[in-house]
Amino acid sequence: MGRKIGGLFFNTKKRRIAAKPCMQEMISFLSCLSQNQMNDEKCLHSKELLKTCLDDETAKSKKKGGSMNYHLQRLNKKMK
Repeated sequence: MGRKIGGLFFNTKKRRIAAKPCMQEMISFLSCLSQNQMNDEKCLHSKELLKTCLDDETAKSKKKGGSMNYHLQRLNKKMK
């Protein structure tokens, strides 16, 4: 639930770290780079995995018509 420190109450649920997408792929790519003296030509497989993961995450995060400006513009057109 929460934690009371002194006279203050902290909600510990808000302080949790959110899941970081593509972290494993980035770690494997960076470790490959460090093992190969920053030569990314030898790390093509890790690089492609990271790229596809990032592309998938950006596709997930895009929302069609979900922003506040979209709804305000849509309502403004109906009011005219």
